[in-house]
Amino acid sequence: MFDIAQPFVTDDDPDRYIRCQDALQGAFRDLLGSAVEAGWAEREILLAIADLVDNQLLSLEANRNTESLIALLKRMT
Repeated sequence: MFDIAQPFVTDDDPDRYIRCQDALQGAFRDLLGSAVEAGWAEREILLAIADLVDNQLLSLEANRNTESLIALLKRMT
């Protein structure tokens, strides 16, 4: 398992996004390599990862919307 470095820049640093990519690069390559070794084709792995990311983003947005609605209902009661 590849160690992922902790952030060393502030949340508002303009390079934070690219620093996150740098931190994840090794783990991503390890995951991709392990999946290829298991017999999956690189293209299908990448498409599966893209779908997993999309589903996770949709879940985060749904949770954020639900939390906003709950906060609104609490203010109304």
